[in-house]
Amino acid sequence: MELIGLVNYALFMCIFIGIYALLALGLNIQWGFAGLFNAGIAGFFAVGAYASAILTTPAVEGRLGGFDQPFFVGWFGAMVAAALIAWPIGKICLRFRSDYLAIATIGVAEIIRLVIKSEPALTNGARGITNIPRPFGDLPYVQSQLAYLVIVLVVLAVAYLLVQRQFNAPWGRMMRAIRDNELAARAMGKNIEYRRLEAFIFGAALMGLGGALFAHFNRSITPEAIDPMVATFLVWIMLILGGSGNSKGAILGAAVVWIIWSVSEIATDQLPHEYAIKAKYIRLFLIGLMLQIVLRFRPEGILPEPLRGDTRTDDSALK
Repeated sequence: MELIGLVNYALFMCIFIGIYALLALGLNIQWGFAGLFNAGIAGFFAVGAYASAILTTPAVEGRLGGFDQPFFVGWFGAMVAAALIAWPIGKICLRFRSDYLAIATIGVAEIIRLVIKSEPALTNGARGITNIPRPFGDLPYVQSQLAYLVIVLVVLAVAYLLVQRQFNAPWGRMMRAIRDNELAARAMGKNIEYRRLEAFIFGAALMGLGGALFAHFNRSITPEAIDPMVATFLVWIMLILGGSGNSKGAILGAAVVWIIWSVSEIATDQLPHEYAIKAKYIRLFLIGLMLQIVLRFRPEGILPEPLRGDTRTDDSALK
């Protein structure tokens, strides 16, 4: 029985690593490729989760839904919904730079969270949405977990290959050139605002997909799941630790940070109750300490962005 419990926990951890790796890939498109400081990941995560839940759940009186669509329709709808939300946000907020953009996106994410909590006809308010179908959810528990892990890994692999293809394509070189030298890119006639909006929307779509995978795995979604600590700032730590601008680094960072986050929770739960509550903050301390060590000795991350000669500064990078 103990072995089965360990297997279940390992599958659970791997599924969450895959989901967070998707979020880190989306952030890597925005920050690693385009230099966009998006601190509102939780908002796009929430939009994707609730959009897929609305599309795939059965009819419930007093709440929007009842479309009862297959899960893949919900996941596609999550990406579309997140992208549609990202478009007006990007049009308004991308005129800001660095910390101002971060403040604006945090505010947008908070607005989304408050709308979710206060619109019962759309999201069922604070009670959230339940009975979200999980693919292969009718199998025995371990087999269901394993099947969902396979699905998550396939989705992650497809997303990674597509992102990596764009990274190596002229579009990726152009985005990095815009990120590193906006004046030179503008002098070459590039539409900076349009290209940044593209990266913002593409990254948001992946974040929405991650939210949909999370909702279907848990079979429910509530406003409490949209905690900026775990849905925004933890993703930033994953990307910075793994290596901004490197898709492999984003995935590696997701694995390292989530393993430490989960194992430290097991350790603190073994303490007496009066200490276990306070010890939760040790998890944040460990993650912060690890980040500081990496930034001190390897500021570019564990797997830094691969450089390709002078392609980021020559004319070919802007074509």
